[in-house]
Amino acid sequence: MPNILICDDERDILGALKIYLSDPDYTLFEACNGQQAVEIVEREDIHLVLLDIMMPVLDGISAMARIRERSNIPIILLTAKSEDNDKILGLNCGADDYITKPFNPLEVTARVRSQLRRYLRLGGGAAMPECHTVGPIELNDAAKAVRVDGEPVALTRTEYEILKLFMTNPGRVFSPAEIYRQVWHEAPHGSDNTVAVHIRHLREKIELDPAQPRHLKVVFGQGYILEQGRQL
Repeated sequence: MPNILICDDERDILGALKIYLSDPDYTLFEACNGQQAVEIVEREDIHLVLLDIMMPVLDGISAMARIRERSNIPIILLTAKSEDNDKILGLNCGADDYITKPFNPLEVTARVRSQLRRYLRLGGGAAMPECHTVGPIELNDAAKAVRVDGEPVALTRTEYEILKLFMTNPGRVFSPAEIYRQVWHEAPHGSDNTVAVHIRHLREKIELDPAQPRHLKVVFGQGYILEQGRQL
């Protein structure tokens, strides 16, 4: 029986979603902020999350980033029409779908069933891999260890989290704001310089020539990318 988590800080919306998804085949859990959602996913065997973007304590984008660190369950964002930028950011950060408020009950149930069907059919629930390799860089998340060309590299916690983000998404461009949201779990106000400093320090440890990086590169006007198939 699939377990579905509904997360929204508006009680009326939580109540409406519980009515829409009232089904003997589902077990429903509820949360009213992103922190509660993360804690429930860590504690329960959740198969799908309906997650509002704008919430107190921890917003939906940040909560999704933390959930994605441990789980590949489907996440459907609940958005307002005025939140197009956050909607796009959410999809880029790992959301599987979105539903715009006010909800159409038939759309809600159809999208939930579609995501659950795809997830369960493809063997959803498998643990996220703990070891990642991109070129000469190896990251063992169980041991929190990084090697380059077989040699251990000492990283700070923040440098490690940035590298892990890239290692689990090779070939994908991340803007400084996206990196800040997913690593610091905060709104990215004035984040560009902070991210740039940590990227520079990370390059000094994983690149043969940090001034001419061959792996962790800038995509002009867009952000940073960890390129696949290159050797340092």
